[in-house]
Amino acid sequence: MNQHSQGFAQNAGENTIEKATFAGGCFWCMVTPFEEQPGIHGIVSGYMGGTVENPTYEQVKTGTTGHYEVVQITFEPDVFPYARLLELYWPQTDPTDGEGQFQDRGPQYKPAIFFHNEEQQQEALASRQALADSGRFDKPIVTDILPAQDFYEAEDYHQDYHKKNPKHYKEDREQSGRDAFIDSNW
Repeated sequence: MNQHSQGFAQNAGENTIEKATFAGGCFWCMVTPFEEQPGIHGIVSGYMGGTVENPTYEQVKTGTTGHYEVVQITFEPDVFPYARLLELYWPQTDPTDGEGQFQDRGPQYKPAIFFHNEEQQQEALASRQALADSGRFDKPIVTDILPAQDFYEAEDYHQDYHKKNPKHYKEDREQSGRDAFIDSNW
């Protein structure tokens, strides 16, 4: 399902609803940090940034379509500001690894923040610079900050994977090295 996502903002009653899109390796592992936060209306795993319309997981995982695996978050910025989303995003990734994330290698797993408006772009750039200036990492921060493109929802079996397949999710996450990296660097 293609959902054009540039410049997205709508009103839910009195509150504005926006989208945020993050790539941080396997999209299964990028869902849980954002779940159950106040003001988060939904998290959808999908693909963004490529040249193939309506790509399948099988196509994207080859690394040849130009897509990133992403999570697209629908949120109320008045309740959960974009800056807080960024604060949750960074510690889920290795922002110094431009070749993939943890055990997942290839361009489809590179870290990236896709901005949906100028305000998100400025906040993401400032956040990345603050991380670089912090001295937390000895290597450069290589996370891309890119304009949002068409979003393609991943197949149903990828949605809420951690709930549908908790045993496999837990094993895969443990083997990935993500949690060990998070524990030692964040």
